[in-house]
Amino acid sequence: MSLQCGIVGLPNVGKSTLFNALTQTAMAQAANYPFCTIDPNIGKVDVPDERCAKLSKIAGSQKIIPAQIEFVDIAGLVRGASKGEGLGNQFLSHIREVDAIINVVRCFEDENITHVEGLVDPLRDIDLIQLELIVADLESLEKRIPAMEKKAKTEKEIAVQIAMAKKVLAILREGKPARIITTNSAEEEKILKGLQLISSKKQLFVCNLKESELSGNKHSQEVEEFGRQNGYKVLKICAQIEAEVASLETDAEKMEFLNSVGLKETGLSQIIRNSYELLNLITFFTVGPKECHAWMLKKGSSAPKAAGVIHTDFEKGFIRAETISYSDYISLGGEDFAKNAGKLRLEGKDYVVQDGDVFHFRFNV
Repeated sequence: MSLQCGIVGLPNVGKSTLFNALTQTAMAQAANYPFCTIDPNIGKVDVPDERCAKLSKIAGSQKIIPAQIEFVDIAGLVRGASKGEGLGNQFLSHIREVDAIINVVRCFEDENITHVEGLVDPLRDIDLIQLELIVADLESLEKRIPAMEKKAKTEKEIAVQIAMAKKVLAILREGKPARIITTNSAEEEKILKGLQLISSKKQLFVCNLKESELSGNKHSQEVEEFGRQNGYKVLKICAQIEAEVASLETDAEKMEFLNSVGLKETGLSQIIRNSYELLNLITFFTVGPKECHAWMLKKGSSAPKAAGVIHTDFEKGFIRAETISYSDYISLGGEDFAKNAGKLRLEGKDYVVQDGDVFHFRFNV
């Protein structure tokens, strides 16, 4: 199961520095000029989850395999991207492929780092990017609707798709994103998703600040107010600090550095956790002597779907899931004790997986 969060923003806002810190690599070139990143860089990142260590300790697992999310460092967007300016067409095609967007906003002043728009103004930057996404969707639908109408002459079921497309088009023409569209049924939700609109994707906003202003400044306050008004989560980080922490070798060194700058955890951990929530994911576990494995799954999924995350054959031949909740596994001291206490449940095909479930799947090959 591979889900991607695209890291986007204007040039020189700290996207590649943040990406390198997230993936603890130097694969994304970071420099003080636009379009330093041309082709998107992709890196897999472990999802921090203290439950893995606790489960592993009880089970005596030889290794821990955490859940992972993919992050994509996408080329900086500039004004006019929807018209092909800069690397606009590449930017928009790459962002269309990701599942959610992490929008990095420059909230620091530094005369040595150029700003593509001249002055630091995070709300202007946010508006610029949102407008480019809306215009790209608008032009896409205006091209697609006539083709859909032509197809509807022979395929009547397309009429409902056209109705949804026109409903979205009216919103986009008002300069509003597709994310505000309300759907009245599962079918409409499926149709809207099938339109693959960039402005409908979930977004997380990250304020990149100086170390001395990590608690916030006037710029980050503006972004936080924007988030409150529009229903977006906003995080504050210093990409430079994150890069320095990521370069340290041991956890002890990292904690010592964090303590020295007054932090309890890295901003990266917050970004990863919030990205997980943004993608509407939960975690289930398989635990044994060989390994404790965390698996990610869409919230609301059934037990067979969870089995299919491990292997498609497990879903096809699913019989039942032997299930223990995380809290019972920990409080009772493992699988055998949970079973003896009557806390191991046999769940069938209709069972909706809960975050933290510990599974053994039974299936026919």
